[in-house]
Amino acid sequence: MLVAYHIDKGRFGDTKLDGLNATLAVHSPGHMMKVKWRAALYLDSAASKDQADALGQIFGGKSGGPPAGLAPFIGEMLGVSTLPIVYEIAGKKRSLKIPNVADMEVEGMEGAGGKRISIENSPLTEPLVYVARSKKLTYTDHGMNWEISDKNSFYTPISWKGG
Repeated sequence: MLVAYHIDKGRFGDTKLDGLNATLAVHSPGHMMKVKWRAALYLDSAASKDQADALGQIFGGKSGGPPAGLAPFIGEMLGVSTLPIVYEIAGKKRSLKIPNVADMEVEGMEGAGGKRISIENSPLTEPLVYVARSKKLTYTDHGMNWEISDKNSFYTPISWKGG
């Protein structure tokens, strides 16, 4: 699973995080709620040192909020890398590129009447999650090579406050 985050507007203390990205790559060798995950965290190279430290605190689950809820599921942290991350939004489409590591494109699915299909009250994300299909998802790092295109995907706007 590849989880991409884009911060439209945000801060960590006095540090602005506007426009930055972070990505979490997760491998679960079984039922995600029953086994420990292997994970790698990618921080946006566009971030200053203070911003990168803040992103690491937030998405490493050390500052409270929803990312801290993922921490108990992670059994092995494979590493934290700082790389260029390009995240784009165009209507129902989302894309992520991390050179030589990840390439992802997803598009929200439409249901009756042309409305986006959604799920409410998901246990690990915001109350409303949009259902999408991965047009492309590749990942190569830490000895893992994924090609899981044309599968299910999800996206959601989020609004978080740390603990």
